[in-house]
Amino acid sequence: AARLCSGEAQVEAPGGDAAMLRHLARKLRASGPVTVAEYMREALTNPAQGYYTRRGGIGESGDFITSPEISQVFGELIGIWYISEWMAMGKPNTFQLVELGPGRGTLTEDILRVFNQLASVLSKCDVSVHLVEVSPKLSEIQAALLTGGKVQPNPDDKSAYMKGVSKSGIPVFWYRDIQGVPPGYSFYLAHEFFDALPIHKFQRTEKGWREVLVDIDPEVPDQLRFVLSPSRTPAAQNFIQPEETRDHVEVCPEAGVIIQRLASRIEKDGGAALVADYGHDGTKTDTFRGFRNHKLHDVLSAPGTADLTADVDFSYLRKMAQGRTATLGPIKQREFLRNMGIDLRLQVLLQNSRDTATREQLLHSYDMLMNPEKMGDCFNFFALLPHHRLVHPGKIDKPESKSPLPPVAGFNELLLK
Repeated sequence: AARLCSGEAQVEAPGGDAAMLRHLARKLRASGPVTVAEYMREALTNPAQGYYTRRGGIGESGDFITSPEISQVFGELIGIWYISEWMAMGKPNTFQLVELGPGRGTLTEDILRVFNQLASVLSKCDVSVHLVEVSPKLSEIQAALLTGGKVQPNPDDKSAYMKGVSKSGIPVFWYRDIQGVPPGYSFYLAHEFFDALPIHKFQRTEKGWREVLVDIDPEVPDQLRFVLSPSRTPAAQNFIQPEETRDHVEVCPEAGVIIQRLASRIEKDGGAALVADYGHDGTKTDTFRGFRNHKLHDVLSAPGTADLTADVDFSYLRKMAQGRTATLGPIKQREFLRNMGIDLRLQVLLQNSRDTATREQLLHSYDMLMNPEKMGDCFNFFALLPHHRLVHPGKIDKPESKSPLPPVAGFNELLLK
């Protein structure tokens, strides 16, 4: 049901829409093979024919379904994580929630419901929501869900392309790039965001590292194939670590740039970032895959009609934080949600539900999120936090002088008061 872990389910047969393929074929004939990153960028975000700009098929009727679409509990627990961290950091009077790639807005809606329920806790805090979204179609869906469609395009705030007010009265802003989000104390959220960013693929050969490229198949016109670069590309020179032991490596430089921006913002302005995605800690090799109608889809077939994705390398994200922030994780989704109190929340919902169908749905959703064979072990949580959140500035000199820091919820058990 979800975007599955690498290599599950059958591959769907190619089909349909040929406009993007024609565009790519012309480009490849004119200028030769392109990197996998350039291919992904075209297939996903081309302004005319890109998958996210035209389709963006999240949900049961789309091409994949995400955790927030499965259960409201997922978003509620993430909302509690942010409030728990805000309190642990001394309840600052500004709270910017910044979500990267918010999908249909379901996760933000669930988080805002928690904020509304805990309005008395946040009463002296200036809360605002900032969504970084490139898809015009998805931003319309988000606006309808979060504001009832009451939005103002091209507001006075030039960096935002749209603004509105949530149903509970919280201002919401939309941006095309994280650099547009105003500086200030912020909590960042990236759920299934990094996996869709373009990757470079590299193969170790007898002649050294070669980059995997996409080209036209000379035997079959209008069909794409993978080829190896004849010599070492600049990307292979820059992105492969000297100590690399794998024979096939995927690197996402765009993810590195975004993590560097988040880390420097958190270092300067405070806050935290929570990343939830499927991935690995520098161990996997070939994870590039496509999804269409909830089935695995050949990545080179009918580009622009399927979601393309690759597992997130959390060891690379940690490296890219460059020590500006502390990092926690990756920790398996089932461990994170259990630490956040999902079992207790499930019991409350089961006790309050009156009919069998609702109870069955709650148990089914819980199983999807927590079962190691489903999403429980595929998905990981990873956090960036200011160093002082984990170590008191004066702790090294006078260990006994400071009260103990509260544990970070999710990565440790949530202290329920």
